Amino acid sequence: MNPQDLVTGVIRLVSLPEVCLRVNEMMEDPATSAKELGEVISRDTGLTARLLKIVNSSFYGFPSKIETVSRAVTVIGLRELRGLVLAASAVETFSKIPTEVLNRVHFWRHSVYCGVVAQLVAEECKVLHSERLFVAGLLHDIGKLIIAHRLPEEMKTIKNRVAAEQRFDFEVEQDVLGFDHSDVGGALLREWKMPPTLCDAVEYHHRPSEAEESLMDAAMVHLANSITGMAEEGLDVDIETMIQPVDEQIWAVLGVDASIIETVSKKAGPLFTDALEVILPKAYPV
Repeated sequence: MNPQDLVTGVIRLVSLPEVCLRVNEMMEDPATSAKELGEVISRDTGLTARLLKIVNSSFYGFPSKIETVSRAVTVIGLRELRGLVLAASAVETFSKIPTEVLNRVHFWRHSVYCGVVAQLVAEECKVLHSERLFVAGLLHDIGKLIIAHRLPEEMKTIKNRVAAEQRFDFEVEQDVLGFDHSDVGGALLREWKMPPTLCDAVEYHHRPSEAEESLMDAAMVHLANSITGMAEEGLDVDIETMIQPVDEQIWAVLGVDASIIETVSKKAGPLFTDALEVILPKAYPV
């Protein structure tokens, strides 16, 4: 089995809301308008409420309240909204994965924090449309959900070996599966026909120098992932994997130095609290 085998048909398999599938189809049609997309998403009242909560939260920081999905599409763009639809749906869809296979609460706390930090890193790097990095950071580990869902026994083996051998999870995944969660995440997002920069940022977040065409985005998510690991270590939470050191090659790519870590970390806390509240359903303990 390879990453493509794992994700083929997975969207149907895990029963994402029908509206997600429809949004995906509509995104393939260049004639689709923000109004049409907004009308389809608005049929799912729960998803609509969460999307509007996300775009009106402090980490987007829009000056006036956004009250309709079609306005949200206009303001943050079709492709980013598609990523948020996927993320908001994934939280619900994978909420039934047993904790012994994957600690869902830790997974989403890590993912949301990484999204917040990735956006802050992008702002410090003066990147245009820095908010797109929130989605990249939020979805960077989505491949783990697919592995946990499709290969729960292998995921348990990986989890136990990571703890016993004190190695990086992606290295143990390569040993056990022949590929890792970043490969699966990239394959899933390509299956969803997400933007190539988003696919690359997810696929190469552990090896950013290999992302030739989207090197900047992959480097930002790589850095955000490491900063997130440092924050988790500082909070003394039960982290399940070792922290990957920052790849020294990314500093030249990003045009910043290691002082960005402290700058971003100081800003991340309040934004993380807000983001967690809007991304995680109330059923999840935080």
